[in-house]
Amino acid sequence: MTEEQIIGLLSSNIIYLLGAVLVVIVILKGIKIVPQSEKYVVERFGRLHSVLGPGINFIVPFLDVARHKISILERQLPNATQDAITKDNVLVQIDTSVFYRILEPEKTVYRIRDVDGAIATTVAGIVRAEIGKMDLDEVQSNRSQLISRIQESVETAVDDWGIEVTRAEILDVNLDQATRDAMLQQLNAERARRAQVTEAEGQKRAVELQADAELYAAEQSAKARRIQADAEAYATGVVAKAIQDNGIEAAQYQVALKQVESLNALGNGSGKQTIVVPANALEAFGDAFKMLKGAK
Repeated sequence: MTEEQIIGLLSSNIIYLLGAVLVVIVILKGIKIVPQSEKYVVERFGRLHSVLGPGINFIVPFLDVARHKISILERQLPNATQDAITKDNVLVQIDTSVFYRILEPEKTVYRIRDVDGAIATTVAGIVRAEIGKMDLDEVQSNRSQLISRIQESVETAVDDWGIEVTRAEILDVNLDQATRDAMLQQLNAERARRAQVTEAEGQKRAVELQADAELYAAEQSAKARRIQADAEAYATGVVAKAIQDNGIEAAQYQVALKQVESLNALGNGSGKQTIVVPANALEAFGDAFKMLKGAK
């Protein structure tokens, strides 16, 4: 086929070729494949028409235009630092971080221009307002509660923008050097107070234990005296019973026996070369031996 024949063939079929190209263009313009992580905002004649979700979507070629392609992935704002004054007039620096994602792209596109800047400004204002309601000690100890309150306030503020705040974090609470020194002095004073309290409680406990020990010793001594008194009472009762049964001779026998035992103890003492015997000692021995002999 010569060149003239090819040109003639194309000239005769040019309408069909242009029609085929137009059909391909219409098909390409009418089909939109949206990735899983994005949504497309479609405008018709400059006005919002629809929002295309992930997958294959069909639009009217040349009338509908996918004007905005919005990522629906979770985003993190750059870490921000803002000054705030607590309820007890302490200047602190709060480091915050916010995570969010776009749920309704049509609101985000047509209601706010700079999403990140708007959220950052909103977070800064809410953080200052919430910090101003709390003392410094509460900010340090109730950080989780503070984070929850900040996240709820931010969610309410950005709801009209089609945004969901997934997480808000307080990374750090910084103090100036003067406040740190004052807190360190307060901490040292508190430690010293606790040490004194512990020492005083230890001394108090020692006194209580000593008193308990003395009370126990007194109780045991009284118990021993009571047992001894019971024994003496029992012995006296036995002697009284013997006197009652045997008369005065039993009493004389006991007296004589005690005299003999005393003389024996005196004679067995160390360094006693001379023993002074009472005048009636011999009579006592005699009476004792007689009574013993009679008892047998």
